[in-house]
Amino acid sequence: MGRLSWAILLLGAWMMAADVQANEAPLAPKVLVIGHRGASALRPEHTLASYGKAIADGADFIEPDLVMTRDGVPVARHENEISGTTDVAQHAEFASRKTTKTIDGHAVTGWFTEDFTLDELKTLRARERLPQLRSTAYDGQFQIPTLDEIIDFVATESATRGRVIGIIPEIKHSTYFQKAGLPMEDRVLAILAAHAYTRTAPVEIQSFEIANLRYLRGKLGKAHPNIRLLQLLDDPGDQPYDVVAAGGKLSYGDMMKPAGLREIASYADAIGPNIRAIIPLNADSTLGQPTALVHDAHAAKLELHPFTFRPENYFQARNFWKGSDPKTFNEAGSVAEIRAYLDAGIDAFFTDDPAIGREAVDGR
Repeated sequence: MGRLSWAILLLGAWMMAADVQANEAPLAPKVLVIGHRGASALRPEHTLASYGKAIADGADFIEPDLVMTRDGVPVARHENEISGTTDVAQHAEFASRKTTKTIDGHAVTGWFTEDFTLDELKTLRARERLPQLRSTAYDGQFQIPTLDEIIDFVATESATRGRVIGIIPEIKHSTYFQKAGLPMEDRVLAILAAHAYTRTAPVEIQSFEIANLRYLRGKLGKAHPNIRLLQLLDDPGDQPYDVVAAGGKLSYGDMMKPAGLREIASYADAIGPNIRAIIPLNADSTLGQPTALVHDAHAAKLELHPFTFRPENYFQARNFWKGSDPKTFNEAGSVAEIRAYLDAGIDAFFTDDPAIGREAVDGR
């Protein structure tokens, strides 16, 4: 596509985005670009290669999702079930470990990190989670990293590049791992405290559960100003699993109401909703009008760090598509879509392609 055609496409997307601008000012002094699982559109997620690509492309933060090994080591995987992101199914020596477990109330079949020691997990290699949309050229090349390794890697990158890079770890399935005898919260805090880099660099711990964030707030107090807490929010009709386990009725929808947001502000610094909770899609899958969530969260003194912007047509609002193929890598559409949300007042955002996120923020 020539430069003129590309410019016309971008202009058209911008004109469509203008209908959803809310002109809400962010709370944050600088809108931050978060590398979602690294640069997961371009490298297998949660690998040092993915984090390195995100940093090279300008991410302010990189995001390691954390699960536990059998010997109590936090490692980076989006889920503790790893058949979709590693080659574990090709390892005959681990065939007998395939099983079915109930994770946060759902039956899941596969191989689980808590059934492996760290040394055993290190024999596996990462693979692309979305091979139907993304390249598998890097499959089989990278190990599963530990949180310690990630911190050392980011510290080295920071020193080399002369800029501070934040880390935004997510504690996955907190209630499940506590019941399995592998609680993660204190272990994560101990690792952060053990590294000089994370004693001063920006850290934001996130979770879809509530009790662990409240616990962390109590442990951190005001003595660790570099560590903030992010309450993730799922679909409005769903509930945090610790609430479910306790027999409670609170839903994510309740938490996104003004009273719920004020309660979150008592223990967290920001919320992380799905992007569509901020600007939903219309019936025809085009981008609609902003909800009150940004305004209400800011009124409660909470920043908004929504997830996730992705570069393929498949994940974008229909009015930003380039052509009709869902697999098409659509940089212009992603930039335009992100900018519509920037105009709605978000304070940071997760993206699978930080270079596109950087362009959206810096090129406004």
